[in-house]
Order: sequence, then structure tokens, then C-alpha cells
Amino acid sequence: MKKYICTVCDWVYDPEVGDPDGGIAAGTAFEDIPEDWVCPICGVGKDSFEETE
Repeated sequence: MKKYICTVCDWVYDPEVGDPDGGIAAGTAFEDIPEDWVCPICGVGKDSFEETE
């Protein structure tokens, strides 16, 4: 699965890890995260993330 990076604070969403503190289970693809989810570090929305290697 693809990883995504926050363009504001550089936090990386790794689908293998998820965001357990944000209620996102490991194995959840970025596309399947609810639209109201925000970056756990800086609080911006999904639209501020870009696909990364």
C-alpha cells in the first residue's frame, strides 16, 4: 500500500501502521480513511497529504 506525507509537517501516514490514536486501524488504505480525519501532528485534513515513496 502507498504511503502519504503531510505537506505541512512531514508526518507520514503508513497504512501498515495506521493511526491507532486517531481511530484508524493498521491495514487501512489512505483512500479508506474518513474525510474528517486530520493529521495527528498538525491537524490539517487529508487534502494536505501527498503520495510518497
